[in-house]
Amino acid sequence: MAITMTDAAQEHVRRQLDKRGSGIGIRVGVRTAGCSGMAYVLEFVDRAEPEDQVFEYGDVALVVDPKSLVYLDGTELDFVKEGLNEGFAFSNPNVKNECGCGESFHV
Repeated sequence: MAITMTDAAQEHVRRQLDKRGSGIGIRVGVRTAGCSGMAYVLEFVDRAEPEDQVFEYGDVALVVDPKSLVYLDGTELDFVKEGLNEGFAFSNPNVKNECGCGESFHV
């Protein structure tokens, strides 16, 4: 099981960690939410828990808990800029459908 990060996502996380002044990377997870059932959750992480899966990309870690990894396996995390908007984009092969607003998904 694995999750990948594009170079753009790695660079964005590194810049944010530098601004923050600490941390090893970001934690990616899923939670029950939205009209389709699940939503992505991102947060800075200072240290991984023993049960976490840690994916190293250069000097940035992508940390995932075992329950979330089942839903995220094969996902690519990207950072995109479109006009005035910018943010993380998930390319998740497990998603069967998404809500109209793009905030939640179903596997």
